[in-house]
Amino acid sequence: MKWLKTTAVAACLGMLLVLLGGALVTKTESGMGCGKSWPLCHGQLIPSEIDTALIIELSHRVISGGVGLMVLLLSILAWKMVGHVREVKFLSFLAFFFLLMQGLIGAAAVKWGQSDFVLAMHFGISLVSFSAVLLLTIIIFEIDRKFDAQSLWIKKDFRIQIYMLTLYTLGVVYSGALVRHTYSSMACLNWPFCSNASPLDFASYGLGQWIQMGHRFAASIVVIWTLLIFKKAWKEYRHSSVMTIGWGIGSGLLILQVILGALVIVSYVHLGLALLHALVISLYVGLLSYFLLLSSRSSKNEKRTKKP
Repeated sequence: MKWLKTTAVAACLGMLLVLLGGALVTKTESGMGCGKSWPLCHGQLIPSEIDTALIIELSHRVISGGVGLMVLLLSILAWKMVGHVREVKFLSFLAFFFLLMQGLIGAAAVKWGQSDFVLAMHFGISLVSFSAVLLLTIIIFEIDRKFDAQSLWIKKDFRIQIYMLTLYTLGVVYSGALVRHTYSSMACLNWPFCSNASPLDFASYGLGQWIQMGHRFAASIVVIWTLLIFKKAWKEYRHSSVMTIGWGIGSGLLILQVILGALVIVSYVHLGLALLHALVISLYVGLLSYFLLLSSRSSKNEKRTKKP
């Protein structure tokens, strides 16, 4: 069991590296660092000419391949050792399948090119795989240690809000990836409006500005929605540390995300801040996935108790 836990933690951290690596490739425009060659670099196993873009792209490929093998190992071990737990087999499949899909989309983009709207899916697909690995890790650690989440029952109206917020957040994540892939990060030079001098001047907006401001508006709804859910959790589930602390952390992550988003604009897309921006939203989506797991369990228990 100790080996399984170690593999799970390593795979989880590895997936975060894959997410950040993908964001780094996009931010530094290194996607074609190896030319139109995949999995080799410029058709060579060891490239003769090396530059920064090549190092970034090749490192991302190597890390993604290594983490992919680690996730596959975790999926096999979890299936065999804790497959009796209801969610394990589904999550094991989900983790590897979406990581494989992410790699294939990346390879297709290198070989044949893809539109910005397709490439923007890349980050979201990686997030699904990361979330599945994270949930597998949590389940593995739950087996020999009982959290108060084991007895938590989330009411139906609260579960519906969690489902809707998660779907909406994935849409916002897609819009953020679209900002990066369409090079719209600096389409608006001010914050929070595109032009603070004339915030309602929509007539002169170009496509990049609409994408940028659309993302900001959509993200603001996620922040407000999360804060409202935290308030509801504090009121209705004060006895549960999982609900109160969990949604408190979620609210804190989103407030930090807003601050980082503003700093990215002010700093003219500072690379470190941009990567932190990607990391924070990844952690938030991971948190949402955990509440999805708890909601699923509550729904099943509710149906079980209603049976005659």
